[in-house]
Amino acid sequence: MRIQLSEHFSYKKLLKFVLPSIVMMVFTSIYSVVDGVFVSNFVGKTSFAAVNLIMPITMGMGSIGFMLGTGGSAIVSKTLGEGDGLKANKYFTMIVISTIIGGFILTVIGLIYIRPIAVAIGATENMLEDCLLYGRILIVVEIAFMLQNLFQSFFVTAEKPQIGLLLTILAGLTNIILDAVFIAVFHWGVAGAAVATAMSQVVGGIVPIFYFIRKNDSVLKFTRTNINLRILLKVCTNGSSELMTNLSTSIVNILYNFQLMKIAGEDGVAAYGVIMYVNFIFMAIYIGYSIGSAPIVGYHFGAENYDELKNLFKKSLKIVGVFGFILTFAAIILASPLSKIFVGYDIELFEMTKNGFRLYSLSFLISGFNVFGSAFFTALNNGMISAAISFLRTLLFQVVVVMILPIILGLNGIWLSVVMAELFTVFISVIFFIKNKNRYHYA
Repeated sequence: MRIQLSEHFSYKKLLKFVLPSIVMMVFTSIYSVVDGVFVSNFVGKTSFAAVNLIMPITMGMGSIGFMLGTGGSAIVSKTLGEGDGLKANKYFTMIVISTIIGGFILTVIGLIYIRPIAVAIGATENMLEDCLLYGRILIVVEIAFMLQNLFQSFFVTAEKPQIGLLLTILAGLTNIILDAVFIAVFHWGVAGAAVATAMSQVVGGIVPIFYFIRKNDSVLKFTRTNINLRILLKVCTNGSSELMTNLSTSIVNILYNFQLMKIAGEDGVAAYGVIMYVNFIFMAIYIGYSIGSAPIVGYHFGAENYDELKNLFKKSLKIVGVFGFILTFAAIILASPLSKIFVGYDIELFEMTKNGFRLYSLSFLISGFNVFGSAFFTALNNGMISAAISFLRTLLFQVVVVMILPIILGLNGIWLSVVMAELFTVFISVIFFIKNKNRYHYA
């Protein structure tokens, strides 16, 4: 039985509704991790470091899809809550078209400037060709990657999170199977990893178009529309926090790699790459919960159902808190076996990775509150507060601490930088929650 956005949500119903989004994000993270496992074990740590060095660039470009998806779903779900389904579908169609246009422009720019970008972010002579090869292949399918990020949000708004999950699983299986074939069997190296990822993004980003273009029983469908610049600007403003999060993550990853090259060399970049891959899986739970719950918040905000808004806010904080304890404990316990999967062939690199991840994992205790806080204000159509939380969390605080802590603590200072940044941000999030509770009536 389909759960509708307009319903009252108990813990059981809320978790049931967001579960497909959580599983979808976790599975997306896992199949991204598979690239790293195959490249590290079958191609070597230099190629692994090269992939990790250029990946923030392709991920940063794809963040436009996250911005339009989260910002757009907030407006579309609010419009649905106001009872105007036709207008909601016009907005939805416009956002998809805008994503395709933006993706084409970014693809052209990326292909032209990928070499100077790779050199600027620190690619050594040994790493440069692998960086360019991996980056160019993924940039070619950038439109599909952006659409994949976009539809992750809109399948939830369409009350069809299960379809989004199914497509994510199919995309993931595509990547995993092709990684095994192209890298382990055909020995295509970095090119094989890139082609496998590109094909999975085509599955995740292009197939949904065929679902929404035909008649379906969801609340969203493609329809005739016009480009409404005012709404598009509102979409971008609403989703600016997600854009900020992803762009900042890419910039900060580049800075971390730069610092690590100075302190620990190629091994440091490889170790950080492993930590980031595993971090994707753990953070996917918070991100999936936020994506899954945001349309519900947006709907009840649009419907002015403030009792349900209070219910969602209180339950969400408790759920995120429980997730924090579970994930931190699991990360500390699993640091050794997870590190061994990637770099068990190199004892020194394995020890560096294991110790680094155990320190890094302390951030999971509090990061969920910041991720949810940013998504919550996006759902309330307050892109400014959402962007402020994301900017402080993923860029300003991290840049400051990653430049200072290594001077005091050396390599451990890099691993602990994210912990300090999340701690500073949670105080800001709490202030925003308290100051705006009467404005939005969620507490």
